[in-house]
Amino acid sequence: MEMIKDGLVVFSKRGCPTCVLIEAEMQRAAREVPNFRIVSQDDPRFPSGVDAIVDDRELDLSWLNHIEFMPTLIRFEQGREAERVVGWDRDNWQRLTGLADLGAQHPVFQPG
Repeated sequence: MEMIKDGLVVFSKRGCPTCVLIEAEMQRAAREVPNFRIVSQDDPRFPSGVDAIVDDRELDLSWLNHIEFMPTLIRFEQGREAERVVGWDRDNWQRLTGLADLGAQHPVFQPG
């Protein structure tokens, strides 16, 4: 599956406790947010039930995008990074996805 030129991409992995914490939020965003992709570093079936997962077990995309922490949410515009959120930052995830109640049950911030 190709990366997108305009939209949101979240880099995640099953081995990340914060990613596991927000699995339902990633699933919801994948269903409801246009042009949303999930890139998984260690398990292309994580999060479960999502079809649009990019397999990055070789870490090529992670390296190319300078990913150091999971999860990392990136907004792309015309193929270029426009904004980045590292870890779970509820306010910024809500703002970028447009899902006002996303993760309301989680802490405001959880590092990756």
